[in-house]
Amino acid sequence: MMTTPPLAPPPRSRRHWLLGGLGCVAAAALTACGIPMPLPGARTEQRASTAYEQKAARHLYQRYAARIYRGQLPAMLYAVAVLETHVSGNGQIRRLSWMRQPSHAPEVVREIERMVRAAAPFPPTGVGNLIYTDT
Repeated sequence: MMTTPPLAPPPRSRRHWLLGGLGCVAAAALTACGIPMPLPGARTEQRASTAYEQKAARHLYQRYAARIYRGQLPAMLYAVAVLETHVSGNGQIRRLSWMRQPSHAPEVVREIERMVRAAAPFPPTGVGNLIYTDT
């Protein structure tokens, strides 16, 4: 008696593979939408609100009124700098980090850092640690 080999399963249609692939893509997209949870004990900093940036700028302007340009800046400046000031909830400076540091003018960098540190404490943030950016 002759036996026939078992039949192979019918080939899967393209539609089946397409639906399976779309399901995987949808699952991956939903997984990526999760909200990252901070690690326990990790310090979190947030960007300063516009209201706090105005308070901090007003604090610096009052302290150094004679040394800060008001209004439109002159066409040619010796150096332009952008500084991030990490401020604690009580207004103390935690750290300074440069976003745009004038490498050709290290004396300007030192003077800006000295002035910002001397202006501490800044106004209390009211929300914990903040990052305040100024030019």
